[in-house]
Amino acid sequence: MIKHYILTIDPQASHDWDKCTLRNPITGERPDLTKAIAEAVDNRAGSYLIAINIEVQILEKADVSSSLANTVELSSGKKTVATTHPKQLLAS
Repeated sequence: MIKHYILTIDPQASHDWDKCTLRNPITGERPDLTKAIAEAVDNRAGSYLIAINIEVQILEKADVSSSLANTVELSSGKKTVATTHPKQLLAS
């Protein structure tokens, strides 16, 4: 199962939780990796000892300053999420 995310590493972020973020490129929401792992075992009840292999492929890189400058605030219901506009990211 291949999932695509935007990883942002910003050592200068004012909050610890913003120094390294993983977001869905379409919705801007942070992924729930436990749900993705549960899907891998077909959501069957039980306790599992699992091994997780993380393979990262960099598809494109943008500087932190330019990716933050292109951030757009989206409002979805009660949540407000920030996301990078995909065309602006590709153009960087």
